[in-house]
Amino acid sequence: MSKMYSTRSPEVDRMSSLRSLLLAAAVSVALGSPPTFAQTPNPIGGTETGSTPAPEAAPATTPPVVPPTVKSSAKVVNIAELLATSKPSEWRQPDPERTLYLFLATGKVVIELHPEFAPRHVANIIKLARAHWYDGLAVVRVQDNFVAQWGDPLNSKPEVGEKHLPAEFKRGAAELPFVRMQDPDTYAPEVGFTNGMAVARSGAGPDAEAWPLHCYGAVGVGRDNDPATAIGTELYAVIGQAPRQLDRNTAIVGRVIFGMELLSALTRGTGEHGFYEQPEQREPIRSIRVAAELPASERLPLEVLRTDSKTFQKWVEARRNRRDAWYKVPAGRIDVCNVPVPVRERGDEHQDRGEHTDRSDARRKR
Repeated sequence: MSKMYSTRSPEVDRMSSLRSLLLAAAVSVALGSPPTFAQTPNPIGGTETGSTPAPEAAPATTPPVVPPTVKSSAKVVNIAELLATSKPSEWRQPDPERTLYLFLATGKVVIELHPEFAPRHVANIIKLARAHWYDGLAVVRVQDNFVAQWGDPLNSKPEVGEKHLPAEFKRGAAELPFVRMQDPDTYAPEVGFTNGMAVARSGAGPDAEAWPLHCYGAVGVGRDNDPATAIGTELYAVIGQAPRQLDRNTAIVGRVIFGMELLSALTRGTGEHGFYEQPEQREPIRSIRVAAELPASERLPLEVLRTDSKTFQKWVEARRNRRDAWYKVPAGRIDVCNVPVPVRERGDEHQDRGEHTDRSDARRKR
């Protein structure tokens, strides 16, 4: 391969570089900040990369949040030890009447349903599962960094249950247990947890509203433009960066508490929006069962850390300010969707199995 050489003299190159630097400096001063790449929503709710100006600097009256400096005397909190020293009363067992087992060829996925947010949708999904309506269907769409979606690709199943349902995208916040996080959120005035589900709310007043969040592992109901078409025959799980723009636009009915890696590792679809283009590419669903219908020997003895417990508060702080050996600068804050709620099997108190499969911490040096 031939080499390319410049025919300009070194002096010309130096003058050209100086002009470029001066021009860049002038543009930077005029704009206030350099251009950067940001995620912008596309019409279907996914994301695309585009060049947009960086956000403006915060007003002078708002001091920046400075992460705390690591102190050598600070006690390092080992996450595994933190959970191992928790009290048995700080863990709860999922209700088998409100828990689904999704059986794939590669294993089982366990979904805890949350009727406190979408009671009619959850009731219809349970009715479909008890009728074995989902058996033999397939995962039809896996869009990278977005969702895995399953349903009836041929519309061949008989109608069961509700034909239309009202939108259950949000609810009143009154009387809803809510463990608020201190960290600010981009999308909502307040965020926290309700019975293990990541939740946002508009405030604490009598007219305040609350809604579940599209964090990793959240399970929602697919729909057309008409919200009434969401009845539970099409379900999806978030497998990527939390698409919070979907909050309050679909009914969130639960979250994956076991086997999330089986969904996130599925082959991505190559069709539009991640749909599989050929029938043989779809991932078959062997069956979906309500846990209460399964023999005890086929159920996993799962326990979920209570989000209103002291250990959960310590867990959040340990993740907000990581002080184990690999980390040099604690973040000082954490996004609500970066707080996986620990899940473990009874009798295995020394290893949590969070829906985010936090076991990655043991595999990596951070």
